[in-house]
Amino acid sequence: MTKELEYSATLTGASFLLYELKQVLKLKKQGLSDVEIKKQVIEENAFEYKFTSSLKRSVPSVIRRAIVLDDQLQEWVLSGPLDVGKIINLYAIMKTDRLFFEFMDEVIREKLEEGNYLLEKKDLNVFFVTKAEQDEKMAKWTEQTINKLKQVYMKLLFEAGLLRDKKTGELSRVLLEEDIKRHLTYIGDSAYLRAIGE
Repeated sequence: MTKELEYSATLTGASFLLYELKQVLKLKKQGLSDVEIKKQVIEENAFEYKFTSSLKRSVPSVIRRAIVLDDQLQEWVLSGPLDVGKIINLYAIMKTDRLFFEFMDEVIREKLEEGNYLLEKKDLNVFFVTKAEQDEKMAKWTEQTINKLKQVYMKLLFEAGLLRDKKTGELSRVLLEEDIKRHLTYIGDSAYLRAIGE
């Protein structure tokens, strides 16, 4: 569960990576182990990156996301509509990144529940300042790291369809298919549904 994870800034080098997640899930389906997947992705440049360093930085995050998806969720990412894949990827990011989950749960969920569809800079600032006050490790992060995370969070929301406009900060609700809602509730992950405004 997300609560056991420490706060981390790994998202600065990971971002949305839906295409990459699909590549890893295809290899998983072929029966490759996580170690074999990592090796093959890097050797064959399965993500089609220009630089190997970018590849090496993103592979562990993508594999972590793939691990938290059960067979049904993996299948939906691989064969479902793009919007479904985006939402399941967002769920996987929340499952593997405690800080991002808390941002979704404490900022985005609250806004959507209140019918407030405006995400402002101050919302991000207050969130990060509050978390840094609560966590010694995070308090030591540089301003550059925090700023990069803020950019990444906005990008994640945008790519997942929760943020309509990066400049204005206008939020929008995502329409989740009943199958996904039922499945996440069944496996005990309804907290993640609430975090995206369901």
